[in-house]
Amino acid sequence: MLQREEGRAVQCGREINRDDIVQIQETVATFGGLSRCELAQTVCEHLEWRTASGSNKVDACLKLLEKLELQGYFRLPVKHVFSRKALVKPIITERTQPENEIVGSLSDVGQVNLRIVADREERGLWNEFISRYHYLGYKQPFGYPLRYFIESERAKLGCMLFSGAAKSIGIRDRWIGWNDGDRLRKLAWVVNNTRFLIFPWVKVKNLASHVLGQVAKRIGQDWQKMWGYRPVLLETFVDPRYFQGTCYLAANWRHLGMTTGEGLVREGKSYTTSPKLIFILPLVKDFRSVLRLTEELMP
Repeated sequence: MLQREEGRAVQCGREINRDDIVQIQETVATFGGLSRCELAQTVCEHLEWRTASGSNKVDACLKLLEKLELQGYFRLPVKHVFSRKALVKPIITERTQPENEIVGSLSDVGQVNLRIVADREERGLWNEFISRYHYLGYKQPFGYPLRYFIESERAKLGCMLFSGAAKSIGIRDRWIGWNDGDRLRKLAWVVNNTRFLIFPWVKVKNLASHVLGQVAKRIGQDWQKMWGYRPVLLETFVDPRYFQGTCYLAANWRHLGMTTGEGLVREGKSYTTSPKLIFILPLVKDFRSVLRLTEELMP
């Protein structure tokens, strides 16, 4: 929480000083008719508070505005509550029905390609496949998303999703050498492989590790083209109750250890989940120095 007597706060790695707070108060007073999101957009513009890709850091700003409101600096517009889950849950249709088995070796299926899912209709199809066949189902991606279809000359073979990294993983953060400030400023340069699905009717030996090898070579360029900057480290989490991460090891990812099963600590809230295997893959040799160069790469 913001300490009023100090006149400053730290939000997502950025120090908000007294002058910033005065400017935020003036913005809220001047543009009282705007929604909370519109106010956050305006404050971000005034403070030049942006993400790694150059877009306004709206989510972090909204959290800061709510903290300042609790401290009595101003009153925000009424929050409109709605269920995002109901809006994004895919409807299962015949277009994702199981197909004939594809069995054999990589040479049997022909050239395997990763194709970025770009338009709205294809995103809907991708979401439906994940919802229907991935054991975790579909959830709205956190942070910047990048979806791929895995395809061959014969058919679609599967789906992949890369999106925002886990906010705080002790073993990962220590391995990188992060303190809390580094992590908050540089988290965007770590990208999580949050979904990886080979369709259940596709039984092709070494396909998964082959796909992971392909994505390691091209995701930097693909991410740069879509979001305006290059990540330097990939991560993923594997539930050992279902899988052992063999394909990641075969593709030269490193097994870093296990999560604790405890979520990010927040005031008044806690949750637990089953411990997961952690795998990471550096995309550049000097990834640690990049993740610590706050001055050059701060979102």
